[in-house]
Amino acid sequence: MYRFWRWVADHWVLVIGLIVLAYLFLPIVVVFLLSVNRPASRLSYDLSAQWTLEYWLDPFGSAGIADALRVSIGIALVATLIATVLGTLMAFALARHRFRGRGTANALVFLPMATPEVVLGSSLLALFVMLRVPLGFWTVVIAHVLFCLSFVVVTVKARLAGLDPRLQEAAMDLYATEWQTFRRVTLPLVLPGIAAAALLSLSLSFDDFIITNFNSGTTVTFPMFVWGAAQRGIPREVNVIGSAVFVLAFVLVLVTQLRGRGQARRGTGVS
Repeated sequence: MYRFWRWVADHWVLVIGLIVLAYLFLPIVVVFLLSVNRPASRLSYDLSAQWTLEYWLDPFGSAGIADALRVSIGIALVATLIATVLGTLMAFALARHRFRGRGTANALVFLPMATPEVVLGSSLLALFVMLRVPLGFWTVVIAHVLFCLSFVVVTVKARLAGLDPRLQEAAMDLYATEWQTFRRVTLPLVLPGIAAAALLSLSLSFDDFIITNFNSGTTVTFPMFVWGAAQRGIPREVNVIGSAVFVLAFVLVLVTQLRGRGQARRGTGVS
C-alpha cells in the first residue's frame, strides 16, 4: 500500500489526467452500453440483464430516425463546404494582407463564437421573418454557416501564423509563379489546418440544436428528433448512432495521428 501511494505521489499529474479522461468518457461508455441493452420499458434508462445486438443490426428501426439523420448529414455537409471555402479565403486575407479595417474585421470574427446561441438563433429568426424567407433546410444551412465560419477562420489563421515564410520565398527564388507557390508549397502546408477546420465545422453543424430549433420550421434534424423522442422515451437506435459517430470520429483522429507520426519519422530519416 505504501508503494502504491508513493507512486501516486510521484505521478499525481498523470493520475489527475486519467481521472479527468474517465470523467469525460463515462457518458460515452453509458451510451454504448445502452445501445447493446434491451430496456425493461420504453421510458426506462436502466441497464437490464438482457444484452443484445438487435439495435446495431437495425439502427434505423425507429420511425423517422433515418430521415432526421439524412437531413442532419445533408445540412452539415453543405454548411461545412460553404464555411470552409469562405473561412479559408477570409483567413488568408486577414493573415497575409494589410487593409483598412483589418483590426475591426479580426474582432468581428470572434463575435459569433462569443454570442450565446439563443441570441444568435432568435436574431436570425427575426431576420428571416422580416425578409419573409420561408424556414426550412436552407435557413438552417445559412445559420450554420454563420457560426461555423468563425471557427474556420480562427483555425486556418492559426495554421497560417505558424508557417515559415522562407519556404514560399525559396519557391519564388526558384522561379515558381505565385500560383505554383501556392499550389505546391502553401496549400499542402495549410491543408491540415483546413481539414481540422472542416471536421470541426462538420461536428458543430451536425450537433447543433438551439440555433436549428429557431430556424428549422418543419425540418427535423437528428438533434431535434432526439429532443422530441425524449418526451416519450428515447429509442435505443439513437444510442447506436451516437456510438457509431463517436467510433468514426475516433478512427479519423487515430488515422490522422498515425499518419502524422509516420511522416515525421520519414522526415527525420531523410534528414
